This record gives sequence, structure tokens and C-alpha cells, in this order.
Amino acid sequence: MFFVYNKRYYKSMKKSVSGTLFDPIRKISYGATVNISEAGTIAEIIPNNNPDPVFIIPGFIDAHVHIESSMLTPAAFANAAIRHGTVAAVADPHEIANVLGKEGVELMLKLAKQTPFIFGFGVPSCVPATPFETSGAELNVEDVTNLLQKKEITHLAEMMNFPGVIHDDPVVLAKLKAAQKVGKPIDGHAPGLTGDDLKKYISAGITTDHESLTLDEAAEKINAGMSIMIRYGSAAAQFERILPLIARHPESCMLCSDDKHPDDLLNDHINKMAATAYKKGISIHSIIQAACVNPVRHYKLPVGLLQLNDPADFIIVDNFNTFRPLEVWLKGKCVAKKGEPFLPVGTPIIKNKFAAKPISPADIEVKAEENSQIKVIQIEDGTLFTRCLTMKPTIENGLLVSDTENDILKIVVCNRYQPVKPAVAFIKGFGLQRGAIASSVAHDSHNIIAVGSSDIAIITAINEVIMHKGGLTVTSNNAKVIAAMPLPLAGLISPEPVEVAAQQYSDCDRLAKILGSPLKAPFMTLSFMALPVIPELKITDKGLFDVTTFKHTSLFVNDEERTLKSER
Repeated sequence: MFFVYNKRYYKSMKKSVSGTLFDPIRKISYGATVNISEAGTIAEIIPNNNPDPVFIIPGFIDAHVHIESSMLTPAAFANAAIRHGTVAAVADPHEIANVLGKEGVELMLKLAKQTPFIFGFGVPSCVPATPFETSGAELNVEDVTNLLQKKEITHLAEMMNFPGVIHDDPVVLAKLKAAQKVGKPIDGHAPGLTGDDLKKYISAGITTDHESLTLDEAAEKINAGMSIMIRYGSAAAQFERILPLIARHPESCMLCSDDKHPDDLLNDHINKMAATAYKKGISIHSIIQAACVNPVRHYKLPVGLLQLNDPADFIIVDNFNTFRPLEVWLKGKCVAKKGEPFLPVGTPIIKNKFAAKPISPADIEVKAEENSQIKVIQIEDGTLFTRCLTMKPTIENGLLVSDTENDILKIVVCNRYQPVKPAVAFIKGFGLQRGAIASSVAHDSHNIIAVGSSDIAIITAINEVIMHKGGLTVTSNNAKVIAAMPLPLAGLISPEPVEVAAQQYSDCDRLAKILGSPLKAPFMTLSFMALPVIPELKITDKGLFDVTTFKHTSLFVNDEERTLKSER
């Protein structure tokens, strides 16, 4: 049996709840008693002049999330999310698809059936995301078309290849048409896209975006016809600047986490965004519209919205400053009470693709060039965007090395699908004074990525990940592994319950910060340094990548680049 629950609640004989009901369709609130049928639907809503001093609202929906980024199975993710009042998630299995292809998507659908939590899955549209990195699989037009036929599939997931849309790439257009043919919406991913290019992107049938960096950018997208997803994840947490859109355009906003690590997921979820919006003076009905109603309608999710004959899916809260649920109801049963979930824990299924071999310090050496300057990736905490700096490197014995004093550290990406020489560059902003961290979670192809204060620390961290065939590691300067989180399912997912996985991740995160990193989420930030679709400078297993020109670039600044810089 998969089930671990308190029978008093999960198999509850209680068939009614009372409180102030917030009707999300009529946008009114009133005292009511909600009677629930044996089938788990809302049988009656009876006005009540003396309701219990609590509020009944629809369950929250995470409108866009990569479950794999929580490093949890779908059942473990559900157990973490349900305690915060999230009853459904619109999931993009893009990460596991980059490792295992169509098999990975089907595996996630199978694992999701181990829990009553409601998932709407998308078909990843960009696997591999670009031809500029090595991935483990490909989803071609035929794969996408076939997957779109499945009833568990609600949409075509984020179209990151916006240049392909704008320039009429035939493969990209074929995937978009396959979704339109079956009447399923298409998610977008278009950071910084504006003007005529944005209009062309939207005209291809793309309906949402979760990558707006500024309020003006998000507003332009709404005015052009898109729905905007306001994101609060572990690395990208600048959601407050875009929250005012909920008050101005409640019908065009949704809330999402996108990528959230297990320890953060144990603390809060969509309820944190709802509470923040409330504290900023946004009306409850507008918050419910964005957090609950819009995703259900957009993706046609089988989630009730507190209407007669709907599934009895709702949460009971006693204040809007936290939106912390007293009870969470799903399909007519109480599935969480005061933070304790009663859902199935599931049984993991382990599949993987991992061919990397241990590497040596010589594999990541970089020889200095005379009078050389190098391009350095500069990060800023809380955003996935990076800048390209030009700096003089630190040289020892004719080799470029990490410079902890100026926070210019070596960053390495090691191909996990075949044993080849790693790519090496330098990055500013990680702040490590000692040791190194490494991970097999590296968007989007999930090769091994590491950053550190010394070559030996980096090598030790990478080889520990290779030994586990996936995971997170932290090493000290004396080449000792001081924390590890094995991720045997595709090198992305832990088989452990959320509490165990969260503790393992928390240990890695805590030690990375003890080693000097000031970042809120150093591992999450590291995982996005290999993503060559978000500007400005990134690194893939094939080398340093300039997102502004969409091509690989050399680590060393050449004469032409020096001339251009001096002219500016």
C-alpha cells in the first residue's frame, strides 16, 4: 500500500464545512455551509448568517513548475505542496525529457498517478533546448504530436526557442501547429521580448509568459494578449515588482513557482505569493482569480471552484496574512490539516542515463595567454539573467586559477552523456572562499556543473557526483566531501520522502554558504548558469556561450572585441 495518512481526516466522515465562502465566479463572499456528497462533489451551498470564523476559498494552483527542480517525485512534491493549500500543479517535465526523452515524460505521468493531487502535464517543446549543448535525448515533432494526444497532457510547454518562432523555423512551427490542432494551449518563455518580435511570437499561438523581468515588460505582454505568470521560485524571487498587475489585470495573471527546491517547498508555496499580494492591498477576489481560477480555466484542469456539483477542492484559512491552511480538501476528502499532509507517499521508479567518467585536475587546466583578458559571467542574486564582464585573470604557474579575493571563480561543465574534456570558464558572484559545489542539475541538458575556489576541490566535487550517477555535492579545500545528496532518478530526482530530501538539500545549501556563498540559493543559481537561452553569458558543456549573439564565444577577449570595447 502506498498510503500514509490519518484516517480520521483522509477518510473523513465529515460531510460539511462552514465559514465565509469566497465564490470565485460571482466574486462575492458570504457565510455558508458547504455540504459534500459521497462522490466527493459539492452537493449544496447553504447561506449561513452565523458561519464559523474561517474562510473557504478554492485551492491554489501552481501554474508552471518543473517538478524535477524540487528534486522530488510527483507524490513527494504533492505531499509538500498540499500542506500549503496547493491542490494542483501545471507541470513541465522538460528536465527529465532532456535526459530520458519521451520515456521520461511517460515516467512522470506514471509516477503522478500514485497520488490524488491534480497534475496537468505539458509536452516539452524544446528538447534539446538548443543545439549548443549536449543533451541525453530529443523530442521530435512526431514525439510531441503523439504525447499531445494523451488525456493527462494539458498543453505544449514553454516555447523557449523564441528566435525559432520569430524566424519561422519549420520544426518549431510544426510543434506549435500540433498543439493547436488538438486545441491545447501553448506556454511561452520570452525574456526581454518586446515590440514587433513579441507580436510575431504571440501570433504563433503562444498564450503565456513567466520570464518578464520588469513590470513594463509584463504589462506590454498583457496588452498584446498574453497571460502573465508571476513567479516566486528558489532562484528567481523578484515577484513583488510584478504583483501590481494582479490588481490591474486580474483576468490575465497566474502565480507559479517554476523551480523550487525541497527545503523552500516545505516552508511555503503559492500561499506566500497570495499573502504578499494581500499585504500590498490587492483584493482577495483578484488574488483568488490569479492564484486559483485562471490556471483552472486556461488549462482546463479538473479542479473544483466552489460551485454546485464541482469536485470539493478547497482550503480553509483563518487569515489572509499568511493564507496558511487549517484544512485542505481534495475530491471531497480532507488531505491536510494544520500543515500535516495525508496523501500517498508513492513508490519511486529509478531510471537514468549517465556515462561520465572521473576526471583529473589536468582536465580543467586553462593555459594563460600573453596580455590576456577574459570574459567573466557575472551573476546577481535573485535573477537568472547574467552579465558579461571583461577582466584580467589571476595566473599561477602559467595557468588561470580561481581568485577568491576578487570573487572570480572557475566554473566547469562536464558532459554526463559521454566522457569528453570539460568546458571551463570563470564567474563572479558565487563568493566561495573555500571548497567547491557541484550538481547534475544543470538546465536544460543536465550535464554536471561545478564552481569552486580551487581545481582540486572542483574535481573532487564533480567526481562525487559521477560516483552517485547524479546528485549535489559540497567539498572542502582539502578534497573532502562534506555533504552530498544522491539523485539516482535521471540524475535529477531523489527517491526519498520530502522531509529527507529537504534535509539533504538543506545540508548542502548550508555548507555552501558556510564556505562563503552569499547567494540565497547557490545550487539553484548554479543550475541555471548552463542555460543558454537566458541572457547574457552562460557556459555549456561545449564552452562559453554568448546569448546575445546566440553562439559560442572564446574565454579570452580577442583583438576585435578589445577594439569594439574601446570604441564604446
